[in-house]
Amino acid sequence: MSVEMSKPVPRPGILDIASYVPGKEHAPGVARVYKLSSNETPLGASPKAIEACKAAADHLGRYPDGQAVELREAIAAVHGLNPANILCGNGSDELLGLLCHVYLGAGDEGIITEHGFLVYKIQIQGAGATPVVVREKDHTVDVDAILAAVTEKTKIVFIANPGNPTGTYVPVSEIRRLQAGLPKHVVLVLDAAYAEYVRRNDYEAGIEVVSSNANVVMTRTFSKAYGLAALRVGWMYAPAEIVDAVNRVRGPFNLNAPAIAAGAAAIRDQAFVQQAVSFNQTWVETLTQALEAIGLKVTPSVANFVLIHFPEIDGKRAADADDLLTSRGYILRAVRSYGFSNALRMSIGPEEANRGVIAALTEFMGHKA
Repeated sequence: MSVEMSKPVPRPGILDIASYVPGKEHAPGVARVYKLSSNETPLGASPKAIEACKAAADHLGRYPDGQAVELREAIAAVHGLNPANILCGNGSDELLGLLCHVYLGAGDEGIITEHGFLVYKIQIQGAGATPVVVREKDHTVDVDAILAAVTEKTKIVFIANPGNPTGTYVPVSEIRRLQAGLPKHVVLVLDAAYAEYVRRNDYEAGIEVVSSNANVVMTRTFSKAYGLAALRVGWMYAPAEIVDAVNRVRGPFNLNAPAIAAGAAAIRDQAFVQQAVSFNQTWVETLTQALEAIGLKVTPSVANFVLIHFPEIDGKRAADADDLLTSRGYILRAVRSYGFSNALRMSIGPEEANRGVIAALTEFMGHKA
């Protein structure tokens, strides 16, 4: 006879999941706060996207287009893709979760890398599967380590390219080698959330690899370079069979009307995006040079943030720097949960915030500003 339970109980494994904790936002007692913990763009959204969002507010009594046709067609036009291979989501996070829901189950394994985006592990566990963590090499995805970890239970592989919180990237030649080495039934997910920022000749976000293979998916977001983090807009480019499978479990109105309108306007305004990318590139280089000049180590980044490593010296560690910076209104991201116990990730912010962090850390390291 079964024992009656006194309350609802989640299925096994759910309570073993560590909840995702976003970057902090507040610095109590500080008049002016600069949030540099969530990789948001300091330039905000395109004025055209804002205008489109406001216009959509005139029709809030109607359901949004469940197929997000306007947005899919805008994405397709800018990137030269077939709209039928594009699926939009409530941020790329939703799409990552749906892929796990569709392709993973109890007894399956999903491969992630040691410094990869924490959401991958959460979604793998949420689907009842087992996350398999492989080591990175110099804070960069190691293709050989991934291939060595593949078993008959492997069903999905997640790659953040560029990586978060590292800012490093894998050349497209390595992505091709990874795909070629995987069993054909394993889904390779290329999370290219920061692709717009990359300016390297050997980088490719994933469009080319998806177009020539049946088991590769690329996910993208409007939360970074496009400045639409508040609206939660993401998309994926995938083979027709994968789009069809995910569509079967996707919520019928998973993207709201203002998000669809703003996303379509944002991606059409490529001139605004290039301004954001140019500003970012200038400050990634400036911050890296300035911080290295005062004795800090910075992982080379192609994204819109830098990973700053601190000395293993009492009073000079990341936690000490975080306390000082927070007291002055500069909120960076502690990345212990990503495997970096003595580092902080700093999003590129407005000029005054970037200069303020440089000045504060210069003082922190015992140098004259």
